[in-house]
Amino acid sequence: MSELQALLEQARAEGLARIAEAEDLVSLNEARVRTLGRKAPLSQARSGLGKVDENERKVMGRLANEVQKELEAALQAKQEVFQAAELEQRWERERIDVTLPGAVPPLGALHPLTKTIWEIVDIFIGLGYSVAEGPEVELSLYNFDALNTPPAHPARSAQDTFYVDGAGEEVCLRTQTSPMQMRIMETEAPPIYVVVPGRVYRREAEDATHTSQFAQIEGLAVDEGITMGDLKGSLSAFARAIFGGDLDVRLRPHYFPFTEPSAELDVQCFVCRGSGSGCRMCKGEGWIEVLGCGMVDPALFEWAGHDPERYSGFAFGMGVERIAALAHGVSDIRYFYDNDLRFLSQFRGIA
Repeated sequence: MSELQALLEQARAEGLARIAEAEDLVSLNEARVRTLGRKAPLSQARSGLGKVDENERKVMGRLANEVQKELEAALQAKQEVFQAAELEQRWERERIDVTLPGAVPPLGALHPLTKTIWEIVDIFIGLGYSVAEGPEVELSLYNFDALNTPPAHPARSAQDTFYVDGAGEEVCLRTQTSPMQMRIMETEAPPIYVVVPGRVYRREAEDATHTSQFAQIEGLAVDEGITMGDLKGSLSAFARAIFGGDLDVRLRPHYFPFTEPSAELDVQCFVCRGSGSGCRMCKGEGWIEVLGCGMVDPALFEWAGHDPERYSGFAFGMGVERIAALAHGVSDIRYFYDNDLRFLSQFRGIA
């Protein structure tokens, strides 16, 4: 046996041994490199083919090809064994038992503020009101002028109101849903009973009770012979439906430019039941401020083209976040906007 033949046979034996010793695909790949790589014994033996005569070169060349094919076949066979075993393990690992109950994805739910809006609107629909919506980008004419808010009023300053670029002080993001009072009275003849839910915007320093954008619900009733008693009766029905049927309410004098007389509606504290002693909810007052209201100022009827001697009415406005916070004992209205599922999921089962 020539020296070159001995080298080829040695490469064959060592290669087959390395392949047989491989225990996984990683070690098999290492065996491939050490068996068929550029520095492997087979490659080194092939480099000696140029140093032998032509007759021997042909014989040794065929032997070298035979060794290489045998090693490649052994590698392929061992690889198929490992791949089959890995596939079997994967099938076992990822096998699905179709007899097991399926994984039920978590169900979403309405946001607590949306639920509160629907609940409030539903109460007033039950009292005979209809629902209207208006633009969030509003003319200052409707947001201020038509509501008895003169140009010098602090609420009209850029420090309190968001104005639209390029429009000066003519167009703003509405600071209240009250502009819809005028829009409705301009287009509809009394009797008018309507609630207006919507988003409003104010330049506010955000804290536990204030945000720069929030939801508000406006209410307007216009008819012949409406009195302050009708206002209190309607709002008493609303407050008791939201906070509890046995709670008392009161109207406390206040000031709004577009109502006269004006008042704040207070509800008897539903924690201490009006005692006020050490109560954190009402801060010892026994009462909780809920919303602003009042009789529609006669100037608004004149602006809209209705006879203030014939018609009277009342209006009210409430912040939805405040109502929701009071109804559910939430200490910071910013929680409603943090998108924290730990907080929001508490309201999933609340109708």
